[in-house]
Amino acid sequence: MKLHKPRLGIALGSGSARGWAHIGILRALEQAGIVPDVVSGTSIGALVGAAYASGRLDRLEEWVVEIDWWDIVRYMDLRRGGVEGERLMRAFRERVEDAAIEALPKPFGAVATDLFTGREVWFQEGSLLEAVRASIALPGLFCPVQYQGRWLVDGGLVDPLPVSLCRALGADRVIAVNLNGDIVGRHFGGRSPRLVTPSPLLTRLSAGLQAMLRSNDREAAESEEPDEPPGLFDVMAGSIHIMQDRITRARMAGDPPDVVLAPRLAHLGLMDFDHAQEAIAAGMECVRLHLPLLRDVLNLPEVTAQEPV
Repeated sequence: MKLHKPRLGIALGSGSARGWAHIGILRALEQAGIVPDVVSGTSIGALVGAAYASGRLDRLEEWVVEIDWWDIVRYMDLRRGGVEGERLMRAFRERVEDAAIEALPKPFGAVATDLFTGREVWFQEGSLLEAVRASIALPGLFCPVQYQGRWLVDGGLVDPLPVSLCRALGADRVIAVNLNGDIVGRHFGGRSPRLVTPSPLLTRLSAGLQAMLRSNDREAAESEEPDEPPGLFDVMAGSIHIMQDRITRARMAGDPPDVVLAPRLAHLGLMDFDHAQEAIAAGMECVRLHLPLLRDVLNLPEVTAQEPV
């Protein structure tokens, strides 16, 4: 009897700018001969997962490592209710062409949240870019997306680490990438992690964006008194981290992955999209440290391929 080869899945979690670590994770896994067959993603995990499942991770990486603060500003096409996201998705479309999800080289799924019912919405077919845009619609930052008569927002509100979706797509074993494992409690003690990196370009932002971000200037965060209350964006980001951490723990308790990879990313803030190289390096280092565990738990043989360094 021919034995069935277990299908390996990878669930890429939410985490805003820290999500560039997913690129490093995927790179390092492949260098070690560990190639996922199935991909699921939430929020930034859906964006990176879409590029990977469609075979365009190279083009995504080339783009994100070149992003600077001025690029971030240009992508933030402000509208009433948040960032419209059209400029960002146009740039993403130039690197990752739209396609039917069901026609991708690898099975792929993304998670969004129905704003009015609170239910999670799984994208397993249809437009790849529509799925990504809905999944990254973080409340307070990106505008919600209207899809088939429903308003959808970020999937991280209900499923920050989509292990269940990965299994539903056919994965027998699942590697879960948790970007928020070391975040909670790191914002208000001592030196705060960056939420926004200061730059002279910030002075050119619109008044609305300045109001959103001004309380998070890195120099102000380092110099403020110990008893100074956290700024608005600090409170919002910290609350999101707490919520997603607790939901992730609860979801993994009910449907645990086979391996959890949690790169150390507390030094990167919610909007540090211009620090891709740091995040990618953290992802690769995480895989390097966990290679023995990965091979043991997944029952994988030693390989001769070059391991990540």
